[in-house]
Amino acid sequence: MADMTIKLLNYGYFEKKMLSELAVGVSSEFEAEVKIVEGYLDLNAYFDAVRKQYNGNQILRYIDSHDAADYQKLVGLFNVDLFIPILTYIFGQAYLGGKSAIASGYRLTNERYGLTKNEALFHARFLKEVNHELGHCFGLIHCHNPGCVMQSSTYVEDIDQKSPHLCGNCRNLFHEGNR
Repeated sequence: MADMTIKLLNYGYFEKKMLSELAVGVSSEFEAEVKIVEGYLDLNAYFDAVRKQYNGNQILRYIDSHDAADYQKLVGLFNVDLFIPILTYIFGQAYLGGKSAIASGYRLTNERYGLTKNEALFHARFLKEVNHELGHCFGLIHCHNPGCVMQSSTYVEDIDQKSPHLCGNCRNLFHEGNR
């Protein structure tokens, strides 16, 4: 995977230290070079006033068509409340086997749930979500192995129960599909 480059496109105005930690975690998991790029996107066009959320489908489509050039994989990093029409909210989304994904930190902070701020936990959750969505980009589907980052996450507590890593089976599938 030495020639693989993953682009982390920071639309969420995340701090450099967190982005650096995120890049290290992603690079290690997917054996790829990771580039952090600052981006700007006027999200007003993607805001649903009735739901008071941002349409993940539309944002992902935009990123895939405008920002994915020159990189094998791209994750747009946001800090807004995302939804897709069939779900109340999402932590992220990706094109299965595609180039692009999005992830949002909006629902990953303890403060959102009335708990004490915990930056380390927020960073860990965000890494898991980014790795999960990248797994989908690499063609991996949801996994049922306890602790695998590819387990489906409906609630933030589900994210807390898994590791930031692919299980052995998903790792093998990743290598088989990305030689």
